[in-house]
Amino acid sequence: MNTTSFSRREFFGTALAAGALAGGISTHGAEKPGSFAEPARTIPVDDWADVIVAGGGPAGVSAAVSAARAGAKVRLFELQGCLGGVWTAGLLSYIFDFNKSDIGWEIIRRLDAYGARRLDKPGEDGMKFYRQGIDKDWVYEPEYMKAVCEDMCAEAGVRVILQCPVTAVYRDASGRNIETVITESKTGRQAWRAHTFIDCTGDGDLAARAGCGFDIGYGPEGWGQPATLNALVVVDDGDAVAAADFVSNEPAMWTRHASSETGKQTSHHILASHKLKAELLRAGLEPSYGDPTLFRIHRNLFCFMANHEYKLRIDDAQAISDATIRARREILSLAAGLAKLGGPWKGFRVAATAEQIGHRDARRIHGRYTVTRDDVTAGATFPDAVTTSYFGIDIHGLDKKSNNVRAAGQNHGVKFRPFQIPLRACRARDVDNLYMAGRNISGDFYAHASYRVTGSSVAIGEAVGKAAASFLERR
Repeated sequence: MNTTSFSRREFFGTALAAGALAGGISTHGAEKPGSFAEPARTIPVDDWADVIVAGGGPAGVSAAVSAARAGAKVRLFELQGCLGGVWTAGLLSYIFDFNKSDIGWEIIRRLDAYGARRLDKPGEDGMKFYRQGIDKDWVYEPEYMKAVCEDMCAEAGVRVILQCPVTAVYRDASGRNIETVITESKTGRQAWRAHTFIDCTGDGDLAARAGCGFDIGYGPEGWGQPATLNALVVVDDGDAVAAADFVSNEPAMWTRHASSETGKQTSHHILASHKLKAELLRAGLEPSYGDPTLFRIHRNLFCFMANHEYKLRIDDAQAISDATIRARREILSLAAGLAKLGGPWKGFRVAATAEQIGHRDARRIHGRYTVTRDDVTAGATFPDAVTTSYFGIDIHGLDKKSNNVRAAGQNHGVKFRPFQIPLRACRARDVDNLYMAGRNISGDFYAHASYRVTGSSVAIGEAVGKAAASFLERR
């Protein structure tokens, strides 16, 4: 009887080939080690929308609602399982520089109707750019922010698809316009067309996949500001924590006091952060963020911002995953350390960590104008302005040493004056029917360090949504 000896590799190779012939497994592209040639396939195209918005965060919701209210048929694709982006999936919980657009005021009114907002009332000696109204800066409850974003989109007629990122972008024959975008979701791979597209992904994912030029980070290595994973925490007695001055938004964040360390005037926010850090050090823990912060959201519920992940590129999925896991472990460790101190920290425990780590930096997509450091120092104005940034230059240390030795937020010596952002900075240079809204607009590292906050994102999104709808009329 003849016998044949099969090696392990030969056995599995034969099995794979048999499966392929049976229609079970494709070996297409396997002939090239280290690569895989994906088979081409034809998928149906949905062309219902006039405007497609990628990203359902602060800028995306504002842009989608604004465009829909202007008469456009709008689809909104969001990566996470809820709208709101860093507000909700990111548990940001605190908002800066907000009351400067119609949709911004509407969000305020809707949150107030839910009783889901805590006001900070600036003192008379508060920072001068925050004297324009008590609704510049405030804390909110993330779950109710989800409902506000969903309600606004539904009422405007925006068709929302969650857990549905844009994964590929194709231009038309001219090369100057986006024709089709591809998404991947539970439904599978789908193709969509529209007349106009708005990249509100924060990181500029749609524009990058369309082949647009962009800048990223700071210096030759391209490292950006650190990212933070926020958390919601609970404690037995929130009043005790607040009374001990560990909470940044209670009393008024911008009230100024003499520092016990230097005698110089500093904000309550900084003093509260310093006291919180001292408590963590007393517990034998040094946080990766030099200014750990507690914001009181509701009674015994707080936002805990104590983590920084350094030199994290926004286009490296493995690095982002590793950083998120590492950050979550740090937050749990810091919380356990505070709980062991007892006193006002009795019962201190993590209730939830964010679904997404919060990036301060982003791809800054090349637009038809680039907002620069010179515009910031000059307090530039523009005839096509979409909003004004009142938030100062806020650059967190690019490594742990600089973030813990000096103040976490630096201005790098850049003199700040409120400056306007032109619509031209929100329209892609390399594609004619693509707008950007949010922190991925066209600007340099220093200007970005001011306009990156969500108050600006909402105002930019509202203006860009209107522009995208009016773009349809010009085609």
